[in-house]
Amino acid sequence: MNNTLTQLAEVLEQRKQQPADKSYVASLYNKGLDTILKKIGEEATETVIAAKDGNKEQIIYETADLWFHCMVLLAQQDLHPDDVLNELQRRFGLSGLEEKAQRTK
Repeated sequence: MNNTLTQLAEVLEQRKQQPADKSYVASLYNKGLDTILKKIGEEATETVIAAKDGNKEQIIYETADLWFHCMVLLAQQDLHPDDVLNELQRRFGLSGLEEKAQRTK
């Protein structure tokens, strides 16, 4: 796994033990799933807007925010980035149409 993702996953786990008033991530955990999902929605929208504007630097910035908040969700749900990477690895060599057909079964 990418070292940056591993490091971030470790920090996000540590934030579970911190008081909500001392850490942004701890405050998200404290506010619960709906707040985390709202942040993901906001960041996804900002990523789309950046892409529509064609601003590459802003696309990178907003995608980083989106990935970050998705990783907060994973940690909140006791999942790890490896779980997502393993799913992506499983899909290698499988056409998108085949993968989609498997989901509908």
